[in-house]
Amino acid sequence: MFWLRVMTWISLALGRGPSRIVLFAIAAYFLAFAPTARRMSRGYLERALEPGSLAKVGWKSLFRHFLSFASVVHDRVYLINDRYDLFDIRVHNRALIDNLVAGGRGAFLIGAHLGSFEVLRAVGRRQPGLRIAMAMYEENARKINAALTAINPNAQQGIIALGHIDSMIQVHQLLGQGTIVGMLGDRSLGNDDTREVDFLGSPAALPLGPFRMAAIMKCPVLFMTGLYRGGNRYDVHFETLADFSAVPPRARTAAVAAAMTRYAALLERYCRMAPYNWFNFFDFWRMPVTGRDKPSAESL
Repeated sequence: MFWLRVMTWISLALGRGPSRIVLFAIAAYFLAFAPTARRMSRGYLERALEPGSLAKVGWKSLFRHFLSFASVVHDRVYLINDRYDLFDIRVHNRALIDNLVAGGRGAFLIGAHLGSFEVLRAVGRRQPGLRIAMAMYEENARKINAALTAINPNAQQGIIALGHIDSMIQVHQLLGQGTIVGMLGDRSLGNDDTREVDFLGSPAALPLGPFRMAAIMKCPVLFMTGLYRGGNRYDVHFETLADFSAVPPRARTAAVAAAMTRYAALLERYCRMAPYNWFNFFDFWRMPVTGRDKPSAESL
């Protein structure tokens, strides 16, 4: 937290351009002294880059991957401090969000550790009536809240800590008020029920929780990613993922499976579109899993 506050002060005092110099040193440090991250980065890039690009997965590609991650984390300092004027943020398929806001409907927005979820704040700032809350596990919520407070003590963050008796009640109430509830659907804590889907050519275990919750709440679901495109530009993409509004209980298992398959396909599409935006620096295809999905209605 001390160094996070120091880096925040440097970033805000010097400005985005000058303070970005530090990012090259951070990326170089990880390239030199983080062998596990290097190995995981190379394994992912060999899957995500086009077949003809495999020869390019050398130190330059790894450095670019680390630098992209450092850049997105650095930009959060400015986004959380409402410095949206520093960025060129372009929104694709904006009508999907506009329609939800116009209809006053709550919905789930499922993203991934791909690009920046924080740029959605900028979209919300420019969209009157758009209210966004994030749902995450309690330990993650605690860490995120601490980090955000270190960056900007006055930042208003709508974060729902899952795992409590009243967590689902909170989510249900927010959805009823027309709030968009965001979750990240690409990482398991290790003890969650999961479902294997094909992702970048191999089976990967994705957590069932976000999709089960959307199905139980009978809500529409959008996919969202905020891709960092270099410089000060971000491209925010929205895609229709699923609509559980009229799905009967007995059909939920199949509907969840279909939604997760589409989620993996969309995730793969955008990984190939912007491969250096993937920020899961571990063996994603060999994630430790203790629970598996059950092919029955009881799993929901």
